[in-house]
Amino acid sequence: MGRVRSLRGKVVVVTGGAQGIGAKTAQALVGHGARVAIGDLDQVRADKTAGELGVDTVALPLDVTDTQGFTEFLDEVERRLGPIDVLINNAGIMPLAPLDEEDDASTRRQLAINLHAVIHGTREAVRRMRPRGTGHIVNVASMAGKAGFPGGATYCATKHGVVGLSEAVHLELHGTGVEVSCVMPAIVRTELASGLGEAKMIKSVLPEEVANAIVGALLRPRFDVYVPKSLDAMGRITRLLPRRVGEWIVRSLGGDQILASAAHSSARADYEARAAHSAPTVEGERDS
Repeated sequence: MGRVRSLRGKVVVVTGGAQGIGAKTAQALVGHGARVAIGDLDQVRADKTAGELGVDTVALPLDVTDTQGFTEFLDEVERRLGPIDVLINNAGIMPLAPLDEEDDASTRRQLAINLHAVIHGTREAVRRMRPRGTGHIVNVASMAGKAGFPGGATYCATKHGVVGLSEAVHLELHGTGVEVSCVMPAIVRTELASGLGEAKMIKSVLPEEVANAIVGALLRPRFDVYVPKSLDAMGRITRLLPRRVGEWIVRSLGGDQILASAAHSSARADYEARAAHSAPTVEGERDS
């Protein structure tokens, strides 16, 4: 293994950093001496999180679906803290419904937040990091980026897109000094996972565990970041098997019901309502 890198003094941007995985990642980064910029639609919560993390942490408003605004946000981070060393594309939503029940507004929001914003953020990071010959882009995908789960078809499509994007850009940046990591967690116990049950042999994880895995990939750069690590082996095994056998295993473990069983859960009502108002730029274009 290579030498452990230092994060002390590094400028790190975390989108969707006001709560959940983003907030825990910001906290872990600050613990390693990084200077963190949190971008989030919820400015009040972002300010609270930044205030708890200390004077080197800043919170700025960010609607990741506003591409010009996203670019201006990164510009402002660099004005305040200096050149960006790490960009963590973490912002994402997971509305659940069978595809034939999902309205087009939900589809557009998921594509805008989960995929287009990650593409734009990654592109902006490359433009800033490549000329300096250093930097690290972390894209938070999901195990849903490696498999399909009923009840979240569009969500799975966006996360497959993030995995493919990350793999391609990783190859494009070979030899440039800019690293790319793709994070693929199982169910993470945040508000996004409200109403979701447990599947056999697929352990849910805490946001702190994902945060620690992200920091670990920054300290010792690697592309694939599975949380928990056992997901990697399980995925490799099922992909080697005939499709019918692999699907039987998924059904036996309850993997086909993880999202589907929660699609109409009252426990998700608050989250679903918040997710429905998470892309003001997209909704504004649709209404105009």
